[in-house]
Amino acid sequence: MLRLFNIDKGMLKEQALPEDLFEQAVAKAAWIDAHEPSDDERTQLQAFLSTELPESDDVEEIEFSARYFIDATGIHVRSLFLAQSEGRHNTVTVAFILQNERLITLREGELADFRLLRMRVRRGQIKVHTHQHLLVIMFEQKVENLADALEDIHRELEDVSYLVLEEIDSDLEDAIDLLAKLEDSNGKIRLCLLDTQRSISFLQKHLRKSPELQETAKEIIRDVDTLMSHTTFLFEKINFLMDSTQGFINIAQNKIIKIFSIAAVVFLPPTLVASIYGMNFQYMPELNLRLGYPGALFLMVLSGIAPYWIFKRKGWL
Repeated sequence: MLRLFNIDKGMLKEQALPEDLFEQAVAKAAWIDAHEPSDDERTQLQAFLSTELPESDDVEEIEFSARYFIDATGIHVRSLFLAQSEGRHNTVTVAFILQNERLITLREGELADFRLLRMRVRRGQIKVHTHQHLLVIMFEQKVENLADALEDIHRELEDVSYLVLEEIDSDLEDAIDLLAKLEDSNGKIRLCLLDTQRSISFLQKHLRKSPELQETAKEIIRDVDTLMSHTTFLFEKINFLMDSTQGFINIAQNKIIKIFSIAAVVFLPPTLVASIYGMNFQYMPELNLRLGYPGALFLMVLSGIAPYWIFKRKGWL
């Protein structure tokens, strides 16, 4: 799907895409957003731009030279954005092509950053002067959304912290699942921040003619540095809660093993007495005693109570 945007009196506005005037509409656009374009849309766009759009496999390359470069088409930046599906975070690579006349974005999957940007455009909240300015605004909004995601993780960690450290009879296995999910999300956010840092550093080299954009880029770098420190703090908190959860699980398991161990020791002497008098020898003097049976029962009970009393007195129970 192709979406076209132009700049009108310093405001970003979405424009219609008429089928019969495709080239004219694209030529006027300051931003072309290609969201999972169909084969026909890709062919039309490539014919107008006189170049090939990158394929999905090319976009996912991780080498610096494959993610940040300049060619005859323009300045290429491929950056990771945070996406969410089925309650879990993942990353989606967006390809940016910055040309002299326009900005082109190529992406797979729906992203909250672009959805929010379109909503702000409809409300007339995006003030932009050039398509270069628009690219910087996108990264600025991306960092803001990553900050919001980190705040969400921190709030969820507070709930897990209460579950692990304060709630009685809590399900610690569920806590481990939640912590693993939060650790994965925090790792993906950190990856997006690192990628943003590299992207902005690359763009700064090509925005030297615009002091205003340079200053905005520096602010984004400072924000990224602050958020990186926050992700480190969250990693430490997650590791602490994970260690605490595993410690509590080990304590609970040790209590169960302790009960079985004490039960084995308590029942061992009565079992020994019963085994002795369960032997089938012909000459056993106690078998002829009138009080032999109750005496054996008394001895079994006493031998069971004695170790329990000793353990209790020593504070082992």
